[in-house]
Amino acid sequence: MIYPIVAYGDPVLKKKAEEIEPGTDISELVENMFETMYEAHGVGLAAPQIGKSLRLFVIDPEPMDEALQDMKMAFINPVILEEEGTEWAFEEGCLSIPDIRENVSRQPKIRIKYFDLDWKEHEAEYDGMAARVIQHEYDHIEGVLFTDYLSGFKKRLLKSRLTKISKGDVRVDYRMRFPAAKK
Repeated sequence: MIYPIVAYGDPVLKKKAEEIEPGTDISELVENMFETMYEAHGVGLAAPQIGKSLRLFVIDPEPMDEALQDMKMAFINPVILEEEGTEWAFEEGCLSIPDIRENVSRQPKIRIKYFDLDWKEHEAEYDGMAARVIQHEYDHIEGVLFTDYLSGFKKRLLKSRLTKISKGDVRVDYRMRFPAAKK
């Protein structure tokens, strides 16, 4: 099942997501999230982006970097334990904020603890582009958007475009749900 992507301005995107009860079967939800992400040509998708305030995200960053071809993963109840290194800027975008891309500075290395679909706990380190994709999706379950990292000046420049997105005044080739769209 392909879910509509929740657009900028929806309160679910600014809310810290709830933990999933350990042992809960979410395999169908994860499968649907991958299907939704691929339909929208994304490399990551967090549950809040489909309107579900759950601490869950999926990634498959291969389209960004062929070296990441074996990283199709689901992260359940993740916790970033450590971020380290000198921040580096990279232009990020978001399925919930179409047609806007801006430089965001992030640390290049992370250590994260999470559960997989079998509720097996993992602790792993990632760096470079893999770390960036994970940090971006992790932000979603913390109620943080990449635009939150921008300067006040940059946010003011983008304000009218963000308002248009929340009203549905944007062209996308995937289904979206707009919080301020006229019914």
